[in-house]
Amino acid sequence: MEATKEQIAKWKEEHGKLYCIKVDDKVCYLKKPTRKTMGYAMVAGKTNPIKFNEVLLKDCWLGGDEVIKTDDELFFSVSSKFGELVDTKEAELVEL
Repeated sequence: MEATKEQIAKWKEEHGKLYCIKVDDKVCYLKKPTRKTMGYAMVAGKTNPIKFNEVLLKDCWLGGDEVIKTDDELFFSVSSKFGELVDTKEAELVEL
């Protein structure tokens, strides 16, 4: 399910950065995870590593082909891109 330009503009206005992940002919649209989402995902992932990805997908999901949530192959393909959802800046440690 491809989103319209209008829908994408609305999501960007509401959530800031957003991402599109495509697998074959399936697509999903995700917002950037918050610190709260990442914290919850990390706690959930301690007992079940797959749960980390499930939490991120659920909490960051804006739209797309729902089958991505239930088909293992599609889910793992999308999950492999989650590391790129979080932007980090280069930090510098200076001893004083």
